[in-house]
Amino acid sequence: MKLGYAYDDTFLLHDTGTFHPESPQRLESILNRLHKTSYFKDMHWIKPNKLPLELIESVHNHRHRERFSVIQGKRGSFDGDTPYSESSFDAALLAAGSGVDLVNKIRSNEIESGIALVRPPGHHAETGRSMGFCLLNNIAITAGYLLSQGVEKVYILDWDVHHGNGTQEIFYDSDKVFFTSLHQYPYYPGTGSVHERGEGKGQNFTLNIPLQMGSGDKEYLHYFQEIVVPSMLEFQPEYVLISAGFDGHRRDPLAGMNLSTNAFAEFTRLILSATKQIGAKTVSFLEGGYDLDALAESVEAHVAVLAG
Repeated sequence: MKLGYAYDDTFLLHDTGTFHPESPQRLESILNRLHKTSYFKDMHWIKPNKLPLELIESVHNHRHRERFSVIQGKRGSFDGDTPYSESSFDAALLAAGSGVDLVNKIRSNEIESGIALVRPPGHHAETGRSMGFCLLNNIAITAGYLLSQGVEKVYILDWDVHHGNGTQEIFYDSDKVFFTSLHQYPYYPGTGSVHERGEGKGQNFTLNIPLQMGSGDKEYLHYFQEIVVPSMLEFQPEYVLISAGFDGHRRDPLAGMNLSTNAFAEFTRLILSATKQIGAKTVSFLEGGYDLDALAESVEAHVAVLAG
């Protein structure tokens, strides 16, 4: 399985401040861990291109593009959780461009699947605002790009411990993007109840699986097998995009779930077995995960399965 990974050192220059959990050390710990594996040398490194500014408006509105554009070379914050520094504009455009580059490499048969090892993360960014550590919605931009290239159906699976409110909001009325999220509930950002199912043409194309604090492998795997995989097989997407957050790990300081490291390998196996059946391609996007060791171990467990 030829696996490509998108990464750029600029991601380390997105400076969130001394005590912010979404730190450059997150990516450093992941890469240090992957470098020690036997298969890392066989992975295909993709140096991402910056997302063209006009592609921001495939999922965000014009006002958000303008607000984002003025942060170039500046320091400040969009809200209490979401700071930016002099290099954040470039880092965010590279993070959003990573998914687009990965799917282009898949479409040209250079790789079979991909993972975007990026920061800032993206799944909380809504049509009109940055929030929750996220400046641009990386996964939504990639889904929007695929639809613009004639892909008919994209399935987005979000297993970050926090609900992917931004991705849900962007595609809430679309029947071309099926959005599924498993998340701790009630919890930040307050969305993601089982009653949020989409609207208009998008009715029943949003599937929320809110989980109680303390849920672990058994609960998650039950829902993967009984609900997530069947919904994917029924939807028959051409692409499955994963918002891969690793903050459901039992050692994560920002949440209260009880997942083991191996759970992330199991999730990945189940998804790949489904995508094989329907002939869909898979691209994964790094979202949360804030205990450095647990994050690095969990990403490795995920990538090992992706890499076959």
